[in-house]
Amino acid sequence: MDNITLAFDTCLDKMYVSLAKGNNILASEIVVNHDEKYHSAFLISTIKAILKKNNLKPKDIDLIATNTGPGSFTGIRACTTAARVIAQQLNCKAIGVSSLEILSKLKNSNQAVALDARKNKAYLYIDNEIKGAVDLEEVKNLVKNKNLITDNKLKPILGGTSYQDSEEPLGDILLRLAVEKAQKDDCNWRKLKPLYIQPPPMG
Repeated sequence: MDNITLAFDTCLDKMYVSLAKGNNILASEIVVNHDEKYHSAFLISTIKAILKKNNLKPKDIDLIATNTGPGSFTGIRACTTAARVIAQQLNCKAIGVSSLEILSKLKNSNQAVALDARKNKAYLYIDNEIKGAVDLEEVKNLVKNKNLITDNKLKPILGGTSYQDSEEPLGDILLRLAVEKAQKDDCNWRKLKPLYIQPPPMG
């Protein structure tokens, strides 16, 4: 029997929620910020709507997949907390995937990823490895001659392609990566932790 996987991501500039049965994507939703409300405020209502539309109940979920960061501190907390609580309540499996790894799979290829980390640094993912928050000058040298995925802030500095200009459903990429990882992991929700890399900003 094909497992039901629910994947969600509130770490980036949009919220992604995807649902699959086995390798078959049943639903894929993208939610943007509404007025003063951050998109993560719509996470639970979006999950409920997707399950209802597909005639599924929460107890039908076998695996929860979430983006663990880096990204918005509020979004990372929302993602990981929701995933842990849902998995605990349903007694199901849960697994996290880094936003850097997700973005590296845009256009179905392994690409370098550099996201704004403020203070003249970028969160860098290169050669299938998270390098952490790296000074921009060093990043420029490391990503030379690489296919680069970045964001709107760093694109003028580093070149490459901004993920914010892409229409690809990142929730579907997260879901596929999570299903692959789940085959090699026990997916215990207690192991699911935010990937902040840098401490949250003060104030």
